[in-house]
Amino acid sequence: MSSETSRVRTDAWLWAVRVYKTRSAATTACRAGHVRVNGDRAKAAQPIGPGDEVRIRIAGFDRTLVVRQTIVKRVGAPAAALAYEDLTPPPPPRESIAFVPVRDRGAGRPTKRERRDIDKLRGFAPE
Repeated sequence: MSSETSRVRTDAWLWAVRVYKTRSAATTACRAGHVRVNGDRAKAAQPIGPGDEVRIRIAGFDRTLVVRQTIVKRVGAPAAALAYEDLTPPPPPRESIAFVPVRDRGAGRPTKRERRDIDKLRGFAPE
């Protein structure tokens, strides 16, 4: 069922256009506040229609989608891609993402040298 003028539930649309794998995952994301419609936090049952801007926070990054078409039933990926316009900016290059050092579990407290290296990475100036 596809209609340009009807409005559908936010969670159903996110599931139908394959943003989330299950409808319950879409509902959970709405409840957690990871979904915004036109700048406001969206409840799962909030109706959305063509022209609405939907921001979804997935894995620490925001996706910005503009609704072109409202669909209720899950469709194939090519058809789902036609239902929205993706305005998400490209991800930052891997070089610009800060490297977070990981210590082995059970390695104990850091040595004085390791602590100084950690402080240098965090940007703390030596006293």
